[in-house]
Amino acid sequence: MEMQQVRYFLALSNTLNFTRAAEECNVTQPALTRAIKTLEDELGGELLRRERQHSHLTELGRRMLPLLQQCYDAATSAKSLAKAVQSSDVAPLNVTISNSINIALLVPPFTELFRAYPGAHLKINRGSPAAVVDALKSGDVELAIAGPLGQAWDRLDIWPLFREEIELAVNADHPLARRNEADVALAQLAAEPVLSRIDWETSEELSRSLSARGLTPRTAHEVETDQDLLALLEANAGVGFVSLTAPRSSNTRRLKLRDLDVSRIVSVYAVAGRHRSPVATTLLNLLRAADWSSFGVSEPA
Repeated sequence: MEMQQVRYFLALSNTLNFTRAAEECNVTQPALTRAIKTLEDELGGELLRRERQHSHLTELGRRMLPLLQQCYDAATSAKSLAKAVQSSDVAPLNVTISNSINIALLVPPFTELFRAYPGAHLKINRGSPAAVVDALKSGDVELAIAGPLGQAWDRLDIWPLFREEIELAVNADHPLARRNEADVALAQLAAEPVLSRIDWETSEELSRSLSARGLTPRTAHEVETDQDLLALLEANAGVGFVSLTAPRSSNTRRLKLRDLDVSRIVSVYAVAGRHRSPVATTLLNLLRAADWSSFGVSEPA
């Protein structure tokens, strides 16, 4: 099946007239008729029932019409995009961002990127730490932004961006939130149901630190994203450990952990030795040069 045949069929389905369809496609009627016949042979049946005054699509033709229209539109879009990329009107960039990163942090560097590359075409994927590494390994993305990935892969280039503390988040009506204190002791969490984050970059370090201080949290529910954690906090389903820059709401309150000092470093990752596009290099430089202090975080050590 060729796109030319599909184009002829779409014109014919609109006009229901071989002569007018040929004129619309700027070809001779015999050429259009041959192309339609070839398409019918490939699909195994008539697409148009030829009658003098009332030609109409057959059942096969009606069923094929939306599919062939979609096929033609996709091919046209792909051709236009390829032309734009070749002419530098479009600069595609695939980036993966960990589920634990608040994308609001990236608005300033993205804004500067779009100024430098008005044709920048971002494709942003979300995922767990393992998914972040897999996306980099496979070459599906050029850059990744995440918390600590450990010794996941020795070919990773890592540029630390900032360090942020881990805090406790509770519902605004929770007894811990109604106190005057801005922090909480671990002993006060012994009986609290704790919302657990699945595949959170900080989970292992946090668990080790809590265990070292004699606290084994009672897991209430498990979630994958900060947004889901926030929703359960608003439902007062438990308390949760979150990064400083995680999304907030007026229905929750943040508390410092009085006798626990756990933080994480957020970094941008790429594959060592792999070619990076100009738009990827620009975003990398913008991320490294950004002033993150307005978010309450500190410089990485």
